[in-house]
Amino acid sequence: MKQLLLFLLSCAVVLPVFSQETAKIESGEVSFTTTRNVYVKFASTKDIQVGDTLFIGDVNNLIPALVVDNKSSSSTVCKILEGQSVEVGATVFASIPVKIEIPIEEESVVEPELEEPTLSSTDPVLTPDEEDPAEEVLFKEKIKGRFSVASYSNFSDFTERHRMRYAFRFRGYNLNNSKWSTESYITFRHTLNDSIRLADALKVYSLNVQYEFDKSSRIILGRKINPKFSSLGAIDGIQYEKGWGRFSVGAVAGTRPDFRDYSFNPDLLQFGGYLSVGSTNPAKFAHTTIGLVEQMNKGATDRRFFYLQHSSTLTKGLNLFGSMEVDLYESINGEVSNNARLTNLYASLRYRLSNKFRISASYDTRRNIIYYESYQNFIDQLIQDETRQGLRFGFTHRPFKKIIWGGNIGMRFQQSQQNPSRNASAYVTFQKVPFVKVRATLRANFLQTDFIDSRIFSARMSKSFLRGKLSADLFYRWVDYSYKVGSRVLHQDIFGTSLSIRVRKNTSLHLFYEGVRDNQQQLYHRVNARIIKRF
Repeated sequence: MKQLLLFLLSCAVVLPVFSQETAKIESGEVSFTTTRNVYVKFASTKDIQVGDTLFIGDVNNLIPALVVDNKSSSSTVCKILEGQSVEVGATVFASIPVKIEIPIEEESVVEPELEEPTLSSTDPVLTPDEEDPAEEVLFKEKIKGRFSVASYSNFSDFTERHRMRYAFRFRGYNLNNSKWSTESYITFRHTLNDSIRLADALKVYSLNVQYEFDKSSRIILGRKINPKFSSLGAIDGIQYEKGWGRFSVGAVAGTRPDFRDYSFNPDLLQFGGYLSVGSTNPAKFAHTTIGLVEQMNKGATDRRFFYLQHSSTLTKGLNLFGSMEVDLYESINGEVSNNARLTNLYASLRYRLSNKFRISASYDTRRNIIYYESYQNFIDQLIQDETRQGLRFGFTHRPFKKIIWGGNIGMRFQQSQQNPSRNASAYVTFQKVPFVKVRATLRANFLQTDFIDSRIFSARMSKSFLRGKLSADLFYRWVDYSYKVGSRVLHQDIFGTSLSIRVRKNTSLHLFYEGVRDNQQQLYHRVNARIIKRF
């Protein structure tokens, strides 16, 4: 395809042409997920625009799943569509418009008046004396940044709390068209009228510089999560990677952040290496990473483990993702053992039976996640903590063009028979309700553990106005849960609204309100206001 486009571009110099638009498919891989965003890695995002839809499935049957919210030169930050789910390692596709140049008769052409191109502040300007324009294209500067200020307020009859959060994210790729890049993601938060402890208030999630020897090798210095070694979390130190076609090797050395407040801790040394092999064929995608890591605490071995991550398209419509960690070292009361122990395991299968129906299954025994920042309410945290681990089955069905429904069931079980859980959920989404033309979702969730039984029913409506510049949500949740210890029963009515306004092209305002009324008629309020400036 690249050779064809270059040939047609050359012909355009001597032949009058007109354009016909078609599309090509680019594949990417989900590198990281959060409760709000999905991060997808591409070879390049040059032709992917903010607002584009990304797809799952395979190249012969693309299912809309994500919407691009932001992007860098090689990654996109996406919002997931209602009713869809993706896992780390899953293959994602982008449909890229392509202009095919077709020559026509010279006498039938009327040349249009040429317009001067518009350059942004981040576009490199080539001058006649630049000797190597190919080098400039290979390492083209691209800068993306975002600054936000947010307030989080909680009100009730007996308490009042206000928190402020400032966040700065910057990605500078190939600065000044060089081989140097940098990125940072830093937040600062505090509670009004409370004393500030710097280690708790300041969080540095990413801060690093990168040098590319060429497009297949690079070195990184600073704090960064390696997507091929994601179970390590952030690495404070040095990372190196070298690729040869489908293969790449890497090494990491440094420290890991303090687990209490995510600050730098020189006592927590770690080092290791990995080998990665992948396929470049989107129809038969496969990618595998294996690695070995040594982690220390004050000079003594704390953990040594083997790491394996694999994602692939097994057959048409069937996708597999899996990761595991096998510990190779254990010290209890001074007695050292090097026996292999499986400590973390996750596997998921997704199968598309038809254009309208797909199923999924997953098994998760990974350790609990530590959240250094979370703005979920109590019931959302409870559901997430109690349903993440264990065996899980799900399905999604689109019986009609504007209707999607689906469900999940899950079971958590342990060899000790402690703290098992069972959960089930179902939802139905109407893409456009007749007459009012709003998007509506109805959902039900049931959870049962040794400590709590809960039932949750919810409804949400959303609508966009002014060509997407304004969007609004209304929601309601009926929550009923009982504690088995003490026989305490609690009921909550949760209601609220959210509003997003695009003030300017790169500036947006987000407002959120949630009210909670319990069975003792106590009323709680959560109010969030956030303004985001992108550059």
